[in-house]
Amino acid sequence: MFENLSEKLQRIFKNLRGEGKLTAANMESALREIRIALLEADVHFRVVKQFIEDVRRKALGEEVLTALSPAQQVVKIVRDELIKMLGSHQARLRFSNDPPTVMLIVGLQGSGKTTTVGKLARMLSKEGHSPLMVSVDVRRPAAREQLSVIGRELRLPVYEGSATEPLGLAGAARREAALSGRDVLLVDTAGRLHIDEELMQELEQLKQALAPTEILFVADAMTGQDAVRSAQAFAARLPLTGVLLTKLDGDARGGAALSVVTVTGTPLRFAGVGERL
Repeated sequence: MFENLSEKLQRIFKNLRGEGKLTAANMESALREIRIALLEADVHFRVVKQFIEDVRRKALGEEVLTALSPAQQVVKIVRDELIKMLGSHQARLRFSNDPPTVMLIVGLQGSGKTTTVGKLARMLSKEGHSPLMVSVDVRRPAAREQLSVIGRELRLPVYEGSATEPLGLAGAARREAALSGRDVLLVDTAGRLHIDEELMQELEQLKQALAPTEILFVADAMTGQDAVRSAQAFAARLPLTGVLLTKLDGDARGGAALSVVTVTGTPLRFAGVGERL
C-alpha cells in the first residue's frame, strides 16, 4: 500500500543528495515534490499542509543548512514527522479493574468489524485473557451467525442470547461474561452503508449502558478519504479510544493510514491484513 509513496520520497531524497549544498531554494523545491507525493497518496490536504510546515520549519534551520550532510538531516526530519503523524508510540489496549472489560467495536458496514472482533478475541486469548464475543447487530441478515461461525473456528465462546434488541443482548452478554469468569467482552455492533442518526443513537445508548473501557473504530483503508471522513463523524459522537485500519494489504494509496490519527486525534491501534483469523 505504501510502495508508491516510498519510491517517490526516495527519488526526492536522491535528488537532494545530488545537490552538493542545501539551500532554501532547493529545499523549497523538494518540499513541493513531497507535498505532491503525499497528496497523490491520498493523504488529507490539511494533514499535508501541517506536515510540510513542520518539515520546512525544521529543515530550513541554520543547523541543517550548515550540516556536513544536510540531505541526510532532511531525511531524518521527514522520517520523524511521518512517525509523529502515525503516532510515535504503541497505544496498548486498556483493561478495567472490575472485569469484564467491555470493548465496543464500531464502524460502517463492510469495513471488516466482525472479522476484526474474531482477530482481537484470538489475540487476547493468546495473551492469557478469556474473551466472550457478542453480536448486537439484529438488523443485518446472518450478522450474528457470521460471528458464531468465527467463534466455532477459533473455539472461543460467542454469546447467542434470546433478546431481540441490542441493549438487551449486550446487557445479557455482560452478565454472562461476569458469571462465567470471562474477563473481556467484545461487542460487535451494527453498521450501515452510511452514517445515519438511528445508528449513532443506538451506539450512544450502548456506550451509556455498557460504559466500555475501549471504543474501537474499524475503518476500511481501501476507501481512502471516506475512511477518514467516517472516522471524523464517529469521533464527533463517540469518545473513540482507537482506530483499527483493515485491508492494509490492499492496493489503495495508503493516505487514510497517514491521515486518520491526525484528523481524529485518536491513536491507530492495529493494522488489519487478510481475511484469515
